[in-house]
Amino acid sequence: MREQQRIGLGGGCHWCTEGVFVSLAGVDRVDQGWIASVAPDTSYSEAVIVYYDPDRISLRELLAVHLETHAASSSHALRKRYRSAVYTFSEEQDRQCRHLLAELARAYSSGIITRVLSYGAFRQSLPEHQDYYRSDPERPFCRRYISPKLERLRADRPYLF
Repeated sequence: MREQQRIGLGGGCHWCTEGVFVSLAGVDRVDQGWIASVAPDTSYSEAVIVYYDPDRISLRELLAVHLETHAASSSHALRKRYRSAVYTFSEEQDRQCRHLLAELARAYSSGIITRVLSYGAFRQSLPEHQDYYRSDPERPFCRRYISPKLERLRADRPYLF
């Protein structure tokens, strides 16, 4: 058994991102909040840190889900708050993510804007925002945004659940 791994993911609302990744088999924990990278990307952006078992879910699969569940090819006005990024914790993980994203990007005719950035710092969300989806999946926000993402993933990748 390999040691638990972690990866930072940002791109959309951290409630949505947390709700998606916490639902996947092989994901042990998701910390929700804001991540900053190193200079020049030191501003905080909504993101999560996903702790996962690489024997149960691969980094490639996590990145594929990440790209599919946020606007990875859209450079919209809210990108400062919702930076499309993968935050890495080592040089080796950085190399892996760059390679995997280049491979996965081929499926996007308009390309992707998701960047690979070094992890800098993390600020956790307020306690009342933690575990947002699982604490009440019937909230209007959850039903409108998170549940449809999970339904699409279950249809396309049932082995992830």
